[in-house]
Amino acid sequence: PYFLSCDTILGLGFASMVIVFFCNTYYIMVLAWGFYYFIKSFSSTLPWSTCDNPWNTENCIEIFRHGDCLNGTIGNSTFGNLTCEELANGRSPIIEFWENKVLNISDGLDEPGAMNWEMLLCLMAVWVMVYFCVWKGVKSTGKIVYFTATFPYVVLIILLVRGVTLPGAYDGIMYYVKPNWSKLGEAQVWIDAGTQIFFSYAIGLGALTALGSYNRFNNDCYKDAFVLAFINSGTSFFSGFVVFSILGFMASEQGVDISKVAESGPGLAFIAYPKAVSMMPVAPVWAALFFIMLLLLGLDSQFVGVEGFVTGILDLFPGKYYMRYQREIAVAICCLLCFIIDISMVTQGGMYVFQLFDYYSASGMTLLWQAFWECVVVAWVYGADRFMDDIARMIGYRPFPWMKWCWSFITPCVCMGIFLFHLLNYKPLTYNNVYVYPWWGEVIGWCMALSSMLCIPVSFVYKLSGAKGTFRERWEILTKPVWGAHHLEYMAPDTDIKSLASLSPGTEENKVIIFESVM
Repeated sequence: PYFLSCDTILGLGFASMVIVFFCNTYYIMVLAWGFYYFIKSFSSTLPWSTCDNPWNTENCIEIFRHGDCLNGTIGNSTFGNLTCEELANGRSPIIEFWENKVLNISDGLDEPGAMNWEMLLCLMAVWVMVYFCVWKGVKSTGKIVYFTATFPYVVLIILLVRGVTLPGAYDGIMYYVKPNWSKLGEAQVWIDAGTQIFFSYAIGLGALTALGSYNRFNNDCYKDAFVLAFINSGTSFFSGFVVFSILGFMASEQGVDISKVAESGPGLAFIAYPKAVSMMPVAPVWAALFFIMLLLLGLDSQFVGVEGFVTGILDLFPGKYYMRYQREIAVAICCLLCFIIDISMVTQGGMYVFQLFDYYSASGMTLLWQAFWECVVVAWVYGADRFMDDIARMIGYRPFPWMKWCWSFITPCVCMGIFLFHLLNYKPLTYNNVYVYPWWGEVIGWCMALSSMLCIPVSFVYKLSGAKGTFRERWEILTKPVWGAHHLEYMAPDTDIKSLASLSPGTEENKVIIFESVM
């Protein structure tokens, strides 16, 4: 409920809000695609399992019988006699459904093409769901999350039981638990792993900080951090058994290596898994279960993003400017603005726009840069020991000293190391390793990345140049912490607000201004 702030954190706050806004804008497209697949699952025959649909091409092949490819020919009563070369050029119906029906993808970023009205309606429906789940605040959202966060575990268990009974599942699980250790020598593996952890834990985004601000003053946030990390990583590890048991089944059916089955990016959810469920008995049931699980998991993340962004925006306005339905209006404006931007992603060139947002706006570069400066500000500007004291004052005991070492040395070094690896190994953005983005598309992407990254140095230089006195005096003013209270309605009833003024190292004038603004 109380947060020690100083002017050096201002740039970090604005940077995190920019990143969260971009993430809210493009991430919901995954939910729109999942909702579209969920609706299409309610049919006797899954539309992505056959080649007799209007969007299929003459190269579409339902069954790849590689084992029958002998002496250069393959016999197939449905598709006629195909040579091995023709078989290699064949396209799966699930890929054609994804590219020709769902995306209806054009030839490039410079060809936006027509609007996909079905996807537009799905996008609108998902934003409406998000709005009515978030508009009343964390009290109503928390109750909804009880269901959306627990139901996917039920589905995962069901899918795991089904997955391990499929032929080839054992090979897939062994492929999962026996990794290729030689890959650890590749820089890209560390880059992908580091950025995924930061994105998965929402580190540097400020969303968890915004949600944590609703806790009581004495809430054990230190313990919550460990619980969050354990549940997050544990769920990912458990999900791996589900995914790779089915990937092993797919590899066995197609006669190919498991490494050639999985697709990167959204392909795993919208190519590999739909193809897997189409091979199962009662396929529509499994498809509906998977995509409702995907939708609920995504809604959880979207709730946190929208809640964090709206909370950050509302906190910029003092209490005296409070108006009725202020929160509902703010959430509506946020959702509407993001929806307008999302319209560019439901066109034929929308996938290129989506990938541009994903690669630059909330990518590893921006998150690593943000986390590095957060550690520097907390550990070296504000002071790691002082921050440890503040946490101890809240939870009643000092965290393990390992945390201070992480803030001061380990985490910033790891962040900057991966960040530099990322820059040194930078490659122009491509789609499917074939289409290369035009130069102006790269420029737009870098502008989105720099819009958050430059907030930190620009804000600090602006504040430093506007302060009075010598450079040392101005530095001390900018780094001096001030106590502030936040969301007093969630505060412990026995907490004395006035007594907190004695804890502030700032001036009496600062204390009076802050406490008057929040009362």
